[in-house]
Amino acid sequence: MSDSDTLEVKILEKDYLVACPDDQKPSLRQAAGHLDSKMREIRASGKVHGTERIAVMAALNITYEFMQTSDSMSDEANQLEALESKLDKALKKLKA
Repeated sequence: MSDSDTLEVKILEKDYLVACPDDQKPSLRQAAGHLDSKMREIRASGKVHGTERIAVMAALNITYEFMQTSDSMSDEANQLEALESKLDKALKKLKA
């Protein structure tokens, strides 16, 4: 992979080179910033020590947040489908 396909990000004062297509670099920078922020929060709490443990806790927290968001979106999609079904039924009654 060429240099144009890599991105340097800094997480907890460490630099990492990550393979990444040019068009996805802004998203990867945002993801790295989010991870860095979560890891700093965990480190600042003083309850977790060691970079590896901090990284695992950050990954667990981010995964939990993602799953909560996914569940919420799924619930909303189900509600929209139910409303769409009701609208379809109401429209059919109007046409009859």
